[in-house]
Amino acid sequence: MYKNFPTHVIVFAMMFAFTSCAEKITEIGNASYYGDQFVNRPMANGKKFSQHKLTAAHKTLPLGTKVTVINLTNHERLKVRITDRGPFVKGRIIDLSKKAARRINMIDAGVAQVELRYRKNR
Repeated sequence: MYKNFPTHVIVFAMMFAFTSCAEKITEIGNASYYGDQFVNRPMANGKKFSQHKLTAAHKTLPLGTKVTVINLTNHERLKVRITDRGPFVKGRIIDLSKKAARRINMIDAGVAQVELRYRKNR
């Protein structure tokens, strides 16, 4: 049926179809970042926490989900991977590693209003 199409074209078309079916989700709320006392403690994914990676904690997203985080004060953005559960402070939607917090310039503030963007597979 697909004899005239190169294999990479078929694979790309299938990948596009699956990714475009994913529902786009946006959340707005407060972000904080992990304190140094959490370094080397185990995360929900079984690995030890490091402040030097672009990771984050979210209460409900599947571990491994990639999330775009946008600081709504300065519009700095980055992508992080969900590796842990939390935050466990009322009113916060994500906890970032210190490296991630530094990238969106929220270290001095400690807490920043952010927008999260990610795709949710059905």
